[in-house]
Amino acid sequence: MDSQPRYVSGSSRIHEERRLHAALASSELGAISALRHRLRAALARWGVPGLADTAELLLSELVTNALLHTPHGARVDVLLDVRGRLRVEVRDDSVQLPRPRRAADTDTSGRGLVLVEALADDWGVRLRGDAKITWFELAPR
Repeated sequence: MDSQPRYVSGSSRIHEERRLHAALASSELGAISALRHRLRAALARWGVPGLADTAELLLSELVTNALLHTPHGARVDVLLDVRGRLRVEVRDDSVQLPRPRRAADTDTSGRGLVLVEALADDWGVRLRGDAKITWFELAPR
C-alpha cells in the first residue's frame, strides 16, 4: 500500500518523502512481477523514472532471495528521501547473512547479490532481533 506523503521542513522549503510498502508470503514468487510494476509506477509518480530499471532488477533479486531462502515471506519498504535518494529494504525472518558468490557459467542462480553489489550505490544487511533487513540505495540520476 502506498502511504501518504510525509512532509519534512528544511531550510526555507518543505520537502516530501515518498514511501511504498508491501508484504509477500513465501509462496508468492509470482507476485514479484506486480511488485515491480508498483515500484515503476511509484517512481514515475515521484518524478524519478530514471531509477526504475535498476531499482526493479535489484528489488526482484532481494525479494526472490527472501522468498526462496526463508520460510515466512518478506516485507518490502521503499523510501525516496528528500534528496531524491532511493532506499529499498527487504525484511525476512532469518538471521542468516546473505553473501555474494561467483556463480559458474552453467548455474541458473547465484548472481543476485553480485548484481546488487555492482549496480547499487550502496547496499548492506542489518540484523534486527530474529530478522534481517537487506537493503540497497540508488542516488538520483
